[in-house]
Amino acid sequence: MMLSDQRYLLNQEDKNASILLKELFDGFSYKIVMSIIEDSKTVFEICKENDLPISSTYKKIKKLKDLGLLFIDRIVINEKGKKVVFYKSKIQSVELILNKKQVLLQFKKNERNLPYSISQ
Repeated sequence: MMLSDQRYLLNQEDKNASILLKELFDGFSYKIVMSIIEDSKTVFEICKENDLPISSTYKKIKKLKDLGLLFIDRIVINEKGKKVVFYKSKIQSVELILNKKQVLLQFKKNERNLPYSISQ
């Protein structure tokens, strides 16, 4: 999926578009994306901040990553020797324009600490 400052015209036949819209307007996904716009966070931080179950959050994060809405910002090894993954949103904002003829999503790229390639 793309993500730079751009428009994405959706049509009824575009299955990716309907999946993207569903995820963006799902309350669970919304909480996750909103919590990692400013700072990257671990799954545990996201869960604690939003009172979300861990297993469901992992599943949503995978889906959001596959859709190109977030990325792995960094991976660190904690004091117990375990890998800790920090996630960050690729989008800063989304504008939805809906009329009889079309659905248009306009993404504003999150400029804070994005990797060079945003197609991870």
